[in-house]
Amino acid sequence: MPIKNKKSNSKEKIDIRPPKGKLGILLPGIGGAVSTTFIAGVEAIKNGLGRPIGSLTQMGTIRLGKRTEKRSPLIKDFIPLANPEDLVFAGWDIFPENCYEAALKAGVLEKNLLDELRNVLQKTKPMPAVFDRTYVKNLRGEYRKAGKTKMDLGEQLIDDIQNFKKENRLDRLVMVWCGSTEVYIKRSQVHSSLKSFEEGLRDNHPDIAPSMIYAYAAIQCGVPYANGAPNLSVDVPALIKLAQKKKVPIAGKDFKTGQTLMKTIIAPGLKARMIGLKGWFSTNILGNRDGEVLDDPYSFKTKEESKLSVLEYILQPELYPELYSDYHHKVRINYYPPRGDAKEAWDNIDIFGWLGYPMQIKINFLCRDSILAAPIVLDLALFLDLAGRAKLYGIQEWLSFYFKSPMHGEGLYPEHDLFIQLMKLKNTLRYLKGEELITHLGLDYYDLM
Repeated sequence: MPIKNKKSNSKEKIDIRPPKGKLGILLPGIGGAVSTTFIAGVEAIKNGLGRPIGSLTQMGTIRLGKRTEKRSPLIKDFIPLANPEDLVFAGWDIFPENCYEAALKAGVLEKNLLDELRNVLQKTKPMPAVFDRTYVKNLRGEYRKAGKTKMDLGEQLIDDIQNFKKENRLDRLVMVWCGSTEVYIKRSQVHSSLKSFEEGLRDNHPDIAPSMIYAYAAIQCGVPYANGAPNLSVDVPALIKLAQKKKVPIAGKDFKTGQTLMKTIIAPGLKARMIGLKGWFSTNILGNRDGEVLDDPYSFKTKEESKLSVLEYILQPELYPELYSDYHHKVRINYYPPRGDAKEAWDNIDIFGWLGYPMQIKINFLCRDSILAAPIVLDLALFLDLAGRAKLYGIQEWLSFYFKSPMHGEGLYPEHDLFIQLMKLKNTLRYLKGEELITHLGLDYYDLM
């Protein structure tokens, strides 16, 4: 562990292995809108056809030291991150189309841009997926692996991972789940220990969903894993313990885009000003594969649990009962095919202020889910690779900034406030480089310390 510096709250630098060689990015759900938008976007950026807007690793800065020092380098210049030029892509899908064909079908990016990238995108073809319609009822795809047991399927994924690394002469790998939302599953006995989990794999236990098999395979291969969906996936004791044992970084869950992003921006503002909440009604329409999957009530239940938890943890009604103990929170998602990936979200927020007088906020957010998610995939891949090289393992709570339902240590509550999450992320980067942590106290500027 680093040694505390007696003169400040900075620490000695952590030994971070340099990002030499190629970094492989493995994507379950590689043929979906998020994955294809991410891959095509990275290739477009490599070729000077676009900018990485929305990516903290590529466009964000980090303040170092006091404000008077005026040191605010780009994050990518401050911390040793892999270069997007060194990324190599692979993944699995239940449909066999290559990345170019899948991106056209997703309809997120314009055809003329995809045509300029056609040669490179056509080279990225999916491997057969681990898939079971029991867990995603509204998708039908036959490009999938066969095995007598879930352990067989996990071993096939391990072979895929090892072959991808060897064939492409990669130095390191990261896996980011970009697959669909699975049906709602609660933690059970089979998730309690590695022994029971592996027995469950051999016995085809129904509480082990495909995303858990991917997480198991990744961790067994020493590959950092992030979960971009609200599925339990890696967020079970057995896999958390395995990640600690194997010294593998893990993070999740559910990419924070669209409506929930807005909630984690607005709700902290209401709480900061002690403005009360009577109700928050949220509804969405979207027409992509995600919308089709969430049209199934069992998959929607998983997403609903993720979305509903945000306000409770931000507003802390147990601490502020007069303001937040009796609000009504409703979330709806409607599958509407004509809209495609161009999601539209409406929020009606009933608030009250001084002397209890009522007010309202209305939000109409016309967003593109995959456009918002693609830079998250890039940042998570680069930051998880950094974590692996810095020997940070287990749950990476400092990456909560990117998730609707952040993983957290036992006995802790999840931090949902976007601004606290960003402070935690940047302070982690400062910590790794031995820089002073920023508290924003500021009294020393006025000779009060």
